[in-house]
Amino acid sequence: MVSMGQSAEFGKFLKAMRSRLTPEDAGAGPTTGARRVPGLRREEVARLAGVSTDYYVRLEQGRNIHPSRNVLDAVSRALRLDSSEHAHMMDLLENCAANPRTPGPAAQGVRPGLRQLLEAVGDVPALLLGRRNDVLAGNRMAYLLFTDFPSLPAAERNLTRWLILDPAARELFRDWKTLAAEAAGALRLDVGRHPNDPQANQLVGELAVNSEQFRQWWAGHRVASRSAGIVRLHHPTVGDLELNFESLALPDDPDQVLRVYSAKPGSPSSDALALLGSLGAGEAPSERERAAEVPPTDVAEP
Repeated sequence: MVSMGQSAEFGKFLKAMRSRLTPEDAGAGPTTGARRVPGLRREEVARLAGVSTDYYVRLEQGRNIHPSRNVLDAVSRALRLDSSEHAHMMDLLENCAANPRTPGPAAQGVRPGLRQLLEAVGDVPALLLGRRNDVLAGNRMAYLLFTDFPSLPAAERNLTRWLILDPAARELFRDWKTLAAEAAGALRLDVGRHPNDPQANQLVGELAVNSEQFRQWWAGHRVASRSAGIVRLHHPTVGDLELNFESLALPDDPDQVLRVYSAKPGSPSSDALALLGSLGAGEAPSERERAAEVPPTDVAEP
């Protein structure tokens, strides 16, 4: 048996995942009677998962029961959860039932070697991202491409906050809505892993107060985890770019990723990046030149 407690968030997540599916989507077979709410009925999920309706109802209600791994896998299959959603479900079981007085995660440090690495890839934009998508460090090209994060107040040096709330980000990303929704989903994954992180809860509250779209995304309990892909931008200085990004997890700290943006060699986007670097040569200081910068509030230098 899985020795995990239940939580209200776990039940809300199951309900949200159930509401997005039609019987046809889930292979639940023909249905009878009018449906008062969208999505699958609880009894349909229970049948697909091979458990009793009463047992599944108790799962959604957050009762203090301890489902086996087999039951959780069956519920995941019934709800058509992808790998990120399944991992989030398990995180909610493991973490959200923890004592709310449990201390939050420790401060994040940036190793000197990582700062050197950022400098070494100085021709391409690179960011070091921590929990909540906090911008822990970056190079000059990243600050020229996006925004000068170290010049912002410490509490605002967060990629998700900037992406969703800053009008300049909305203008920069040609697929802003998709990227912003993914950022909200990634934040939900982070909160599931670290439910007692006060800064994460504060960030969610700020985004919910200031963004109607974020409130809708958050209410849907969707999660997202994309470590690679393409971003399309319209930069106010150099015009349109199409960049590949790779997010590389750091083995010594699974809550930190190095995200590098690159253009196809010889492409117009590569030329635009080179032009951006030359035009902004004196605008955004490098990491080395920021020796006196104040780190974000929970970042501790080792």
